[in-house]
Amino acid sequence: QVQLVESGGGLVQPGGSLTLSCAASGFSLNDYAVTWLRQTPGKGRETIARITSDGSALIYLDSVKGRFSISRDNAKSEVYLQMNGLKPEDTAAYICSTSRARGQGTQVTVSA
Repeated sequence: QVQLVESGGGLVQPGGSLTLSCAASGFSLNDYAVTWLRQTPGKGRETIARITSDGSALIYLDSVKGRFSISRDNAKSEVYLQMNGLKPEDTAAYICSTSRARGQGTQVTVSA
């Protein structure tokens, strides 16, 4: 079964950090560019960052530049989203996506 699974979400205080992971089953994540998105009822879906199969990374969302970074470990076939300086407005379901599959998301809640 082809699927992506995100992990690492949770409840964190403002200013805190989380690292989200994206792993694939049924195919090799190493062969694909991976995009992190987030979704909230109010803002809808936002594209955060993308990393190519060879590790070229780009942060698209201005509100997270300087705080979030995307990386991958092809030895582990995982892609990460490092989130620092978290703010309440970062609260969302975080989803990883490739052209092959999209995950169900992991919830990040930033609250005191």
